[in-house]
Amino acid sequence: MVPPILSTPEHYLELIDSTDTFLLDCDGVIYHGPVVVEGVREVLALLRAKGKKLIFVTNNARKSRAMYKKTFDKLNIEVKEEEIFGSAYATAVYLSKVLNFPKDKRVYVIGEQGIEDELTAVGISHCGGTDPEDRVFIPSGDFSLFKPDPSIGAVLCGFDMYVNYKKYAKAFSYLRDNEGCHFILTNQDATFPTDGTLFPGSGAMSAPLVFASKKTPTIVGKPNTLMMDAIIAEHHFDPKRALMVGDNLSTDIEFGHNSGVRTLLVMGGVTAREQVFGDSPSHVVPDFVVESLGDLAVLAEQ
Repeated sequence: MVPPILSTPEHYLELIDSTDTFLLDCDGVIYHGPVVVEGVREVLALLRAKGKKLIFVTNNARKSRAMYKKTFDKLNIEVKEEEIFGSAYATAVYLSKVLNFPKDKRVYVIGEQGIEDELTAVGISHCGGTDPEDRVFIPSGDFSLFKPDPSIGAVLCGFDMYVNYKKYAKAFSYLRDNEGCHFILTNQDATFPTDGTLFPGSGAMSAPLVFASKKTPTIVGKPNTLMMDAIIAEHHFDPKRALMVGDNLSTDIEFGHNSGVRTLLVMGGVTAREQVFGDSPSHVVPDFVVESLGDLAVLAEQ
């Protein structure tokens, strides 16, 4: 099935009128790196003026909500911290409210400050991550560094620019030796877009642990329904009156499908036109397609 391309003010208005809650991916929809998509500021202002609920949903676990708020401020985009829902925050909520993670246990983190900040905010103890002691290379063949630590009750893997063998070995040993140790991924994105191309993402970084441990991790971020369950639990909206807006078929659009939410694919991001309109299109089909979210700014001019 070929999805409809929305291209007229009438199309845009009909879509907005049928939607109460807009779930918005960030990079590729709102901005490309440091550049705001043309017309997006006007569209967001229009949606707010119409009383629409806006939730900014991202799989990027490098940043906490507070860090994302600073990013939006620098881009001169009006966003409240409580409107931001990243996979780092969703994972912290999952640990604290779903798993009721024990106060006497710690989470070993393969990841960066965003994850640590969100864990701290919900009162969960953690180690690894940005600790300088784990951001080092170890002498070849020296495995005496890896000591048992029964205090570790979960291994949490996200995006980590400082990932190394020491981190992998410690995480693996906790999964191997600590009975009941949870294995959690913030997301399973194979790649992430930046600087006009793609680089390995969180999913690629967790692959060695998945392969070595032979354990199936719990994955929180898009396209998994755990993320949507957490969002709805906090923001209380009707999924049938919501719209997921994104540029990635395998995360954003599939996320909407898995959660019973309509989807709007924005072109110009990571999805090639051939994946939607080619001879062998993806099996993931959005409900609607638009060239850019900024195109809806034409309604603000009327």
